[in-house]
Amino acid sequence: MENINELVRYRLEKLERLRNIGVNPYPYRYEKSHGAAEIISEFDRLASSETEVRVAGRIISVRSHGKTIFATIEDSSGRIQIYARRDDLGEGWLFFELIDIGDIIGVEGTVFRTRMGEITVRVRQSEMLAKSLKPLPEKWHGLQDKELRYRQRYLDLIATPEVKSNFVRRAAVIRELRRFLDDRGFIEVETPVLQPLYGGAAARPFTTHHNALDIDLYLRIADELYLKRLIIGGFEKVYELAKDFRNEGMDRLHNPEFTMLEFYWAYADYTDLMPFLEEMLRQISMVVSGTQVLKFGEHTIDLSKPFRRLAYFDSIKESCGFDIIDLSEAELAKLALKLGLDIAGLKGRGDFFEAFFDKFVEPTLIQPTFLMDFPVELSPLAKVHRHDKRLAERFELFIAGFEFGNAFSEQNDPHDQKKRMEEHAALIERGHAEAAPVDWDFINALEYGMPPTAGYGLGVDRLVMLFTDSPSIRDVILFPTMKPES
Repeated sequence: MENINELVRYRLEKLERLRNIGVNPYPYRYEKSHGAAEIISEFDRLASSETEVRVAGRIISVRSHGKTIFATIEDSSGRIQIYARRDDLGEGWLFFELIDIGDIIGVEGTVFRTRMGEITVRVRQSEMLAKSLKPLPEKWHGLQDKELRYRQRYLDLIATPEVKSNFVRRAAVIRELRRFLDDRGFIEVETPVLQPLYGGAAARPFTTHHNALDIDLYLRIADELYLKRLIIGGFEKVYELAKDFRNEGMDRLHNPEFTMLEFYWAYADYTDLMPFLEEMLRQISMVVSGTQVLKFGEHTIDLSKPFRRLAYFDSIKESCGFDIIDLSEAELAKLALKLGLDIAGLKGRGDFFEAFFDKFVEPTLIQPTFLMDFPVELSPLAKVHRHDKRLAERFELFIAGFEFGNAFSEQNDPHDQKKRMEEHAALIERGHAEAAPVDWDFINALEYGMPPTAGYGLGVDRLVMLFTDSPSIRDVILFPTMKPES
């Protein structure tokens, strides 16, 4: 700590010296003519015409050779070397005696190529744009302290170019999601973040209080019930890219605040969604990655082949050897204990079905797989399967061993929806933390008639993980939720 304090003191002295020679170390603006990448790509033209360029960026390295200095500055487009010579600058040379790694500067000059072949700006004028008072961490690339990198993302972005490129790619993924849906007639809409009831998913909500109305409100856990109100109101294709919030544990796949895409398509069912999603992911992959074969950790994921279709209960039977679809809750508990599952806190047959699936099936679903026909107990907002009343017309997409979205043939029978919401809400009395109350206004809306509809919800952060080969959701969220430091 003493060494850091000494370095900060040294930089503060330089700051004061800059002010003493009439330099404002934090000016209001700087007019750039080129970015670093642009100078490099247009070098021949700029050099032959002796065009003056004005470029600005953060100093990331400095090499002093007595009366000359070479430095590298970085802007959002890349890096460029600059060259300052005492004989060229006169009194302006003092500026370069007061710079440090981390400072943001602007320079003006002509471009040339050094004897080593590196494109360089020969400085004629320079300006301090922001004096850095703290040194960048030494050997940052070697740091394994992920938590520090998440907490101080600004330093992570400065020091690690591939981190910045991941978030550029994230923006490209979201842009292509929008383009794909817009091109197919979907309308982007916005629905409330603060809701009087939570619903549309099995999750514990965050609660807040509205002082003027003196009521508790919930941060939405899903967009579903409001988007389906819009289908009832006459929209036929709608989507929302939005922040959702779930008051749950955090791990490499979960952050309490996350980005969801939900879309609803009138007059379609869940079978229409499968080829639609295959096409969507292939298009995004080609635009963002230039290929449909992706590396993710130790796996090679092939999006070009038809995605596998696998029935929910068949997958469990194949994995653990037991057909559990008709077992009672007590029988499921007995079998779970026999197979070594932790059943603490499980309430209702649906919880047990999930426990079997999570243990035996999910980690095996590496190549893209539509896991189809879920138990009706786990799917209160989906239509009962047209051929088997024990099942719901629902699928989830799995890739690389985890879920990439949830799809339904949406329930549009108000009487059946009311019954199943009431059954799900009854779990609240049994202490189920993720059960949702009955949304009576939504039931009322359904009674006016909702056309047959297909709906899908996609975790955008997970999709970005796939396209950036990132092992943790925190790697693709700029500012993930963190426990406050003491």
